[in-house]
Amino acid sequence: MKISKYQAHTVIVGGGIAGITTAIELLDANKKVLIVERDFEKNFGGLAKESFGGMFFINSPQQRFSKINDSISQAKKDWFSFAEFSEEEVWGKKWAEAFLESTDCIYKWVRSKKVNFFPVVHWVERGLFQPGNSVPRFHMVWGTGHGLIEALVTHLNTHPNRNNLTVLFQHKAEDFDFKNGELTSVRGINEATKIPFICKADNVVLATGGINGSMQKVRKYWHKEWRTPPEVILNGSHQFSDGLMHDKVQEIGGRIANLNLMWNYAAGIPHPYPKRNNHGLSLVPPKSALWLNYKGERMGPIPLVTSFDTRYLVTKICEQEKQYSWQILNKKIAYKELGVSGSEFNEGIKNKKIVSFLYSVLKGNKRLIKALEKDSPNYITANSIEELAQKMNNLTGTNDVDVEVLKASIDSYDQNFERGKDIWNDEQIRRIIHTRAYKGDRKRTLKPQKLNQKSAYPLIAIREFILSRKSLGGIQTNLNSQVLKSNSAQTTAAFSNLYAVGEAAGFGGGGSHGKRALEGTFLATCIFTAQKAAKHIINK
Repeated sequence: MKISKYQAHTVIVGGGIAGITTAIELLDANKKVLIVERDFEKNFGGLAKESFGGMFFINSPQQRFSKINDSISQAKKDWFSFAEFSEEEVWGKKWAEAFLESTDCIYKWVRSKKVNFFPVVHWVERGLFQPGNSVPRFHMVWGTGHGLIEALVTHLNTHPNRNNLTVLFQHKAEDFDFKNGELTSVRGINEATKIPFICKADNVVLATGGINGSMQKVRKYWHKEWRTPPEVILNGSHQFSDGLMHDKVQEIGGRIANLNLMWNYAAGIPHPYPKRNNHGLSLVPPKSALWLNYKGERMGPIPLVTSFDTRYLVTKICEQEKQYSWQILNKKIAYKELGVSGSEFNEGIKNKKIVSFLYSVLKGNKRLIKALEKDSPNYITANSIEELAQKMNNLTGTNDVDVEVLKASIDSYDQNFERGKDIWNDEQIRRIIHTRAYKGDRKRTLKPQKLNQKSAYPLIAIREFILSRKSLGGIQTNLNSQVLKSNSAQTTAAFSNLYAVGEAAGFGGGGSHGKRALEGTFLATCIFTAQKAAKHIINK
């Protein structure tokens, strides 16, 4: 049988941001590198290419320009508060501390690749019952994740040592070969030609993403705090983040940790123009919308509002008998506040068109709204609450939404605005006021106002599902990104030439985020873990 054979100093399995970063660092040291990437060349960069492109930095030039005082010590307090690490967690804590001390270096590395950032820092995951980001730290890449990956791939392809790099697209890695306890090669299949291949190498780096592209694994490891997995879970992860390499690592005696910890989103809708099976689109819910359960009731006791604690949103929705939710808003709110978490539908910033971007901020993302109105059955418009309730029930094929219950939910909120401004008494209104106090959010958030007002019609209901996104757990690694062994009495015993980076490694140590992420931390920790692996490979 014909087998394609390759040889390199290091084989990197996966061509996402972690794999690309590893390759750049190894090429800097004039090493011969081979990337095995299952996707097509046009998708080189993985999920990062589809992302919004937020990056977490501490005491950055952008923060200092906006007079935001930040420090590593404060960021550590925020991180560990949100993470709620278990007492047994060791490596996740070590990786978190190491990353927090290194964000300045990561910032400089990214800037050296000609990546720029939007001057206003975003403030997300502020915390609810657990303190989160005490200051804004979400730095938007000018060009979104698409622009970030384009810059890194351009750097890779124009590298002085580019001749040392081979990239095999549409190649699926499936297994390893061992000799004397060390990996000697990676085996797999060319999915375009169906011809098997073998890559011999001194080192193997796994950059294959997490498990959240496999709904089977998502359901298997569903966190007990979220009750049972919902009937519908949309896929907002990469289709090839299927955990195959996690399984192989376990088979050879590697350690896997915290697969029950996931970073899922609460506001997913089926993608109106799907590119893969079960493809979900992650909406950025408006803070001025009412977030209701499947019956049309507000969930509480604290109303659901985005940007404070994403995990809490998922938890509350999964507590319901039917685990999906509704956003109730109007066209004025939709134009001003509704967005998408990703590069898609954000053309202004993605394509680096400042006029287009500013227009979308001031006038709203009209392309997105028109696309949803036209092509998403989960985006419903109506000219009365009665009509809205009827259409919501028509969509679900139930009578779950009682019009009087829906009307009461809206009226109880709107009645605040019939009282004097000094005696508004609603937690959602307080959070809107708090959000607007920061200049980075003021232009994107409406002043508190009635939802049911004719001048802002039509009314809108959006049915939203839980969307699978990122694995916070993964292959456990030491601070060199070497894969740790599970069958050794020594807790520090590691494979000498097997590494895991990025989401495959739970963004460091099999779980550097704990239970929650401060956001913007995923791209940055992918880069950081890759740099650590490359440094150890080069210096050993």
